[in-house]
Amino acid sequence: MLELRGVRHHYDGRVVLDIERFAVSPGALTAIVGPNGAGKSTLLRLLALLEPPTEGEVLLDGKVVSSGRGARPDAKLRRRVTLVEQRPMLFRGTVRDNLKFGLRARGIRRAELNRLIEDVAARLGIARLLERQRHGLSDGEVQRVAVARSLVIEPDILLLDEPASSADRAAAQTLYHALEEERRRRPLAICLASHQLEDAYRWADDVRALAEGKLSTVTPENLFRVELPNASAGDLKHARVGAVEIAAMTDKSGPAILAVPPTDIIVSREPPPSPSSARNVFTGRVTRLAHQRPGGGGAGGAGGTGGAVHVTADVGVELVAVVTDEAARDLGLTLGSPVVFAFKASAVRVF
Repeated sequence: MLELRGVRHHYDGRVVLDIERFAVSPGALTAIVGPNGAGKSTLLRLLALLEPPTEGEVLLDGKVVSSGRGARPDAKLRRRVTLVEQRPMLFRGTVRDNLKFGLRARGIRRAELNRLIEDVAARLGIARLLERQRHGLSDGEVQRVAVARSLVIEPDILLLDEPASSADRAAAQTLYHALEEERRRRPLAICLASHQLEDAYRWADDVRALAEGKLSTVTPENLFRVELPNASAGDLKHARVGAVEIAAMTDKSGPAILAVPPTDIIVSREPPPSPSSARNVFTGRVTRLAHQRPGGGGAGGAGGTGGAVHVTADVGVELVAVVTDEAARDLGLTLGSPVVFAFKASAVRVF
C-alpha cells in the first residue's frame, strides 16, 4: 500500500496540498477528480517519490520512504512506482527504443524483451507505431506509448496524470481495457487523475475529489468556484454558476467552492409542487447517462447490488445526480429527455 499521512505541501510559501491521509490500495484502481489547480498533479508527484512533502510522510507497505524530515527513497523503491505525466516526454529514437529502455536497465534478455514489447504494444493498440520516430506521433499516441513504456516494466504501482486527455474515445477505451486486463493478470495498483467523470466511475474502484488541495467529503461532480455576497450570519445566499443561481445556507462570503452532492438531488420529470422546501429547482435536458460500475466505491454510497446511474443534465450549468437503475427506468430517462433537478439550500456544501 502507498500512503500519504499528515501531508502539507508548500510551493513558494503557499499550501497546495493539505491531506490527512490518502492511500492507494493493493490491486485497486483509484481515480482523483477535481478542477484545474486542485493539486492532482502534485499529489501524484509525491506518491511517485519524485519530491518529498514539505510536512508529513509517504509510506510504502507501512515503511516511511519519503518525508519532510529528510527521508529519501532509494532507487529500488522508486522502481516499484511509476508516474506517467499528462504531457510525457519520450526518449530519442523509435517507439520500440522507448519500450526497450526500462527492460534493458533491468537486464531482460533480448528474446524475452521483444516478446514483452510486442505483447504490451498489441494490448494498447500501438503495434503499428513500434518503428515510428517519436517526432512522428500525435499527442494521444505519445500518451499511449508512455503508458506502454511504464506497463512493460511491471511496476507495483502505476500513477497516471490525465492519461486519456489527448485520446479519442476509441483510443481511451483501448487504454482502459488494457489497464483492466493488466489488473486481472497481476496485483497492480493504479491511481489516476482524470477530468472524465464517466470513465472514472466506469473503471475505478474508488473515486476521490480534490479541491483547493484538500480531499472533499463529497463526490467529485458539481464543484463550483463562486463569489459569495456579504450577508449576516446564517443568511440564504445566491451564487451565480453558469446561467443559474444556486441557493446555499452559509455565513461565508467572498471566494468559495460550492459542492452539491449528486445523491442529494431529486430527479423528476415535473417540478415539485409549490410551496416546496427545495430552494433550487432547475429544468433542463439529459446530456449523459453513466452506469456505476457494480461494487464501485465512488458513487457516494448510492451504488449497491441494484446499481446506480449518474444522470448529467444541462440546466443552465452542467449538474450530475445519482439515481438507482430502477428510478432511471421509471422516469424514462434517455439522452435529450426533459428533466427537473431539485435540491435544498441546506444540501449545498460550502468550503
